[in-house]
Amino acid sequence: MSPLYPVIRLFKGKEDAVLRFHPWIFSGAIEHGPEGLQAGDTVTVTDHHGNILGTGFCETGSIAVKMLCFDNRKIDEWFFLERLRQAYGVRLRLGLIGNPLTNCYRLVHSEGDGLAGLIIDVYGATAVVQAQTEGMALHLKEIARALKLLPELGLEAVYNKSSEAMQRMGKDDGIDDGYLWGAGASDTVVENGCRFHVDWEHGQKTGFFLDQRENRDLVRQYAQGKTVLNAFGYTGGFSVAALKGGAQRVVTVDASRKAIEGAEANLELNGYSKEQNPCVVADMKDYVVEMKEGEYDLVVLDPPAFAKRHHDRHRGLQGYRFLNAEAIRKMAPGGVLFTFSCSQAVDKATFQGIVTAAAIEAKRNVRILGQLSQPGDHPINIFHPEGSYLKGLVLFVE
Repeated sequence: MSPLYPVIRLFKGKEDAVLRFHPWIFSGAIEHGPEGLQAGDTVTVTDHHGNILGTGFCETGSIAVKMLCFDNRKIDEWFFLERLRQAYGVRLRLGLIGNPLTNCYRLVHSEGDGLAGLIIDVYGATAVVQAQTEGMALHLKEIARALKLLPELGLEAVYNKSSEAMQRMGKDDGIDDGYLWGAGASDTVVENGCRFHVDWEHGQKTGFFLDQRENRDLVRQYAQGKTVLNAFGYTGGFSVAALKGGAQRVVTVDASRKAIEGAEANLELNGYSKEQNPCVVADMKDYVVEMKEGEYDLVVLDPPAFAKRHHDRHRGLQGYRFLNAEAIRKMAPGGVLFTFSCSQAVDKATFQGIVTAAAIEAKRNVRILGQLSQPGDHPINIFHPEGSYLKGLVLFVE
């Protein structure tokens, strides 16, 4: 069969990673490509001899092509519909479809669902779509049409939230956020019986951090009678879960006033007092220094990615070490610390090593009670281990 798209030919021997189904092709692997190709263009990838290896989107930067499939296939709304059906089937098996206690989940997790560069989060009757590559941004209309062909999702609206992601990568393709179809669906969702307002138009990422769903529920199980600090608390997900679990008092801290206002609204939505459970606008690095010893017996440290790229890694690791050392030093005896990193540049072993260094610095005896990760609706393609990004530890501090 003839190639369906312009051909990118790899150097001899550089096809090995593609034959192992890794979806990234680096620029140094490319022997030849036609002139005039632009980021976002669909291409057919071949080996040195012209054998077709698959189809993908051209991108700028060191990752020159992100593969969508490993055959010669047209990329249109029917391709996206097939992938969406497969992703839906996974969430159905996970018990996330039609669950009366949880109606928000990730439907598409980029490479983990065979759609590199695409995120789709479902909040009740609204799907929020985030294109993280030019290729996906150019196919938003086809993706939206494919979502409409899945009535089993029960969607009333699809919202595009791609401009921020594209700008973070220094790419401004004139993509405007807004509804691709529908509008007006409720912004209130339920997660493990807790209710939350989700602001997908103005909130961070797609509006809520769905990857912490199972970890929030674990905090709920540890929270009975505890005084809890939810650091980097955003809109109070861990706070509501802790109170649902019987926490005596929860303090939520975030540097964003808008996030704290969201946390207060979510406390009230679930029937909890924001006066008894204060939400504080503060820089967490300052707050943890001023924190009294023994003030909290359950602490959640869920900071933003301190090391987004490998050149940020050293500074990011120092940030993790500082926060964890201060939290461990000042926790009440017998306290429990949930500590996380969402930095892809920091692997699981490195994160555990930096937390170990923090415990040594704090001079406290610490046990690991659990090792945490992202949930099943954020799947990791076994051929793409880079998709593992969230790591966490549950620590008992004597």
